[in-house]
Amino acid sequence: MENAEVDSIATPRQGVVRMDCHAHVFTRACRLAPDRRYTPAYEAPLASYLAVLDHHDMSHGALVQPSFLGTDNGYLLDCLGRAPDRLRGVVVVAPEVSDHELDAMAAAGVVGIRLNLIGLEDPAEVARHYDRVLLRKIATRGWHVEIHATGAVFAAALDRALSSDAQVVVDHFGRPDSHAGADDPGFRALLSLADNPLLWVKLSAPYRFARDPGPIASALLEAFGGDRLLWGSDWPWTQHETGHDYGACLRWLEGWIPDPEQRRRVLGQNAARLYRLAGG
Repeated sequence: MENAEVDSIATPRQGVVRMDCHAHVFTRACRLAPDRRYTPAYEAPLASYLAVLDHHDMSHGALVQPSFLGTDNGYLLDCLGRAPDRLRGVVVVAPEVSDHELDAMAAAGVVGIRLNLIGLEDPAEVARHYDRVLLRKIATRGWHVEIHATGAVFAAALDRALSSDAQVVVDHFGRPDSHAGADDPGFRALLSLADNPLLWVKLSAPYRFARDPGPIASALLEAFGGDRLLWGSDWPWTQHETGHDYGACLRWLEGWIPDPEQRRRVLGQNAARLYRLAGG
């Protein structure tokens, strides 16, 4: 899975933040969600992920709760406790999660919740899954709401999250339709909101598209100017494990954002601001 070459794009100067904003960790001991769409046949433990970060001279990482673990964030929280200065967490919670639980997760290094709405077809269901009370709790804590959705559900989730005044992070380029690409209506709506200072987008998981993601990345760069774009490896590339390595993921970013200063912002300053790292 790994390429022995250390890409120069990933090599930081001493003390400079270089952050992978999207990765998943799990072991066979983790309790799987009963309604999961996917069951991994392998482990991706914290030690392996930290070794990958070290190999590519990445200073920090964001652990995102994978869908197949549901709302049991136990392993993610344990991992944050083992590398508190290096990791931040994005959890999946039930709408009825208590203030006490949220406060405990914040103390552990959690900075956001993920709305994983892949598979949801009715936009009206967004309100049932994530009511405004929960979103206000997220906003008052200074957390962000991370959206993973497609089509009309994506548009509904984006509107609801932004109305809460929380920071909003869109996963995987906004998941535009593979065939429509940059002409996807949901993606065009995302671009139209680029002036909203609460909105961020992750350049991650390009292999989930049938088309070259270059035009999509270019459109995002033109709209956002590099100031609220983030990069994530999506390690260990669940359901897309074959044929990917971390160095190649970093080199994709070099192709999408040719300007070195803009790349430094995406890998460093932007991530440091959103994830509350020193230097942000």
